[in-house]
Amino acid sequence: MQFAKTPLCCPALNHYHFSLSDESSIIPGSLGLLPSASLAGAPSLPSSPSFKPTSGLYEPIHGSAPDIAGKGIANPIGTILSAALLLRYSLGLEKQAQLIEVAVRKALDAKDAGGLELRTADLGGSVGTKEIGDKIVELLKTSY
Repeated sequence: MQFAKTPLCCPALNHYHFSLSDESSIIPGSLGLLPSASLAGAPSLPSSPSFKPTSGLYEPIHGSAPDIAGKGIANPIGTILSAALLLRYSLGLEKQAQLIEVAVRKALDAKDAGGLELRTADLGGSVGTKEIGDKIVELLKTSY
């Protein structure tokens, strides 16, 4: 709790950062779903007349997941959503960022909610990395 209140209090800051990101994955159900952005400053909204691009490093919170690299089972959604953050905060392309988010949502949403209900192994499904990535690209192409 102390770390959440004052993050600079703790000497092993990086260790705690990773612990928090791993624990936060409980909320959506998987580390594979979460994007991240390490920004060089406070981002401004692309819709703001005074928008200023913010430099940043964008990646999924799970990093490169070397233990499953090349197996076709990694969930690419954290990476895809990180691209949406890049579009929004570094390039000011809000509409395009939203299109990516909507495509991801449709790929994941339950069929009774109008979605495709795709699930990679980390979400209890059997859809592979390429299949879900290709489906999200297809959804983007039909919405753009």
